[in-house]
Amino acid sequence: MSPKQIPMSAVDRAWLRMDTPENPMMICGILALDRPISINRLKRTLEERFLCFDRFRQRVVDHGDKAYWQEDPLFHLDNHLHQIALPGKADKAELQRLASDLNSTSLDFRRPLWQMHYVDNYEGGSALVVRIHHCIADGISLVRVMLSLTDKTPEVKLKRVSSKPQARRKPASTLQSALHRLVDSAQVARDQARLFIQSARKEPNYPIKLAATAGSVAMDLLKLGLAPFEPKTGLKSPLSGRKQVSWGEPLDLDEVKACAKALGGTINDALLCATTGALQRHFAAHNETIPECGIRVAVPFNLRPLNQPIETLGNQFGMVLVTLPVEVQDPIMCFRQVQENMNRLKRSYQAQVTYSLLDLFGRGPDILERRALDLLSNKASAVLTNVPGPRNALYLAGSKLTQPMFWVPQSGTIGIGISIFSYAGTVQFGITVDKAIHADPQAVMDYFRESFQALSHAALAGRHGGHERKAG
Repeated sequence: MSPKQIPMSAVDRAWLRMDTPENPMMICGILALDRPISINRLKRTLEERFLCFDRFRQRVVDHGDKAYWQEDPLFHLDNHLHQIALPGKADKAELQRLASDLNSTSLDFRRPLWQMHYVDNYEGGSALVVRIHHCIADGISLVRVMLSLTDKTPEVKLKRVSSKPQARRKPASTLQSALHRLVDSAQVARDQARLFIQSARKEPNYPIKLAATAGSVAMDLLKLGLAPFEPKTGLKSPLSGRKQVSWGEPLDLDEVKACAKALGGTINDALLCATTGALQRHFAAHNETIPECGIRVAVPFNLRPLNQPIETLGNQFGMVLVTLPVEVQDPIMCFRQVQENMNRLKRSYQAQVTYSLLDLFGRGPDILERRALDLLSNKASAVLTNVPGPRNALYLAGSKLTQPMFWVPQSGTIGIGISIFSYAGTVQFGITVDKAIHADPQAVMDYFRESFQALSHAALAGRHGGHERKAG
């Protein structure tokens, strides 16, 4: 009797079909640890806290017109967890080379779509390199799943794991309060629509409100379709499929908060402004003309409720196109423009529109999705994610997590991914760049720090001229 097949949602199937040799659809992460850990203890941790999610024991069965999740009859943890050592100095440069190679290599579709490499000799400690396919879940939920492997203290007792196949079970109740539930996207859409209609009907001008909302959605869809292609810069080139990964020294989160507060904006505004400045410096270093209309980055926008624990995985987010005003040289003026752009997007339905498009593409023929993906990816130069992480330091299998970093994949013709992640009072930032794009990833990371320092100096020097507003 063949294992039961569970239908894959249309949105998850859309992400499955986005996988290409140039852009494997993997969410990748690196967890740097302060000392080596026992591989057996790591396996017990994964058995108890990672494999309790059914998706990590299931492989994808693709029938062309439909895709399914199916229990892997040959599942074994050793097919997914590998212990390796770095060559040479076993330093940051060697770990970046390893991460670059793994980010360029597709997962094995004959098995469940995830893999981990435990590096037992990184800078006197160790590291865990994680790759998980995007069709399993989105970046925010997978980051939370990875953090569920950790503890607040070094010493936590784990249950002894049997060598026999384990029954499926839900995450431990002690972790449930720290995680978020991913609910069925169609049900969420129905519930949101029902609540909106119920609340709107109580208003005397209900028909006008309903028409205005429908008109706004239609207008955002039209704007997305009619948005011009990205200007021709060195950031947009035919892709090779080989990635370069880098990350910078973290920023102090309190400094970022102080900068944002001084300017009457949010932390996200300040970090997007620093990203804009980093790209300005990149263009200047390559003697490249800066586009007068700015450039766009695709930013994931979470659409799931955040008040309940995780029970199932999946994708529930939309994408918004954020314009970075790289043509604005003054850091304060740049911040104001970024702030205005973000406030405009927060009032739009663009995230809901792109999510609905993914749902539509996942139900239609592959060629429709490919053409739509090529069209949309020509309207952004990079993917940028900004995920808030835990405020306090965490421990994995008894070892302190010193520096976590995560990257989401790029799709279509986009070859740059920028990631921002807050952790234990710091802001971590990293980048992945296709080797066909003439950009030095480590230099861009240095530019990011320089750009933030310039913004912070200008903000705290009082150059905002009395425009202070309450930080969001």
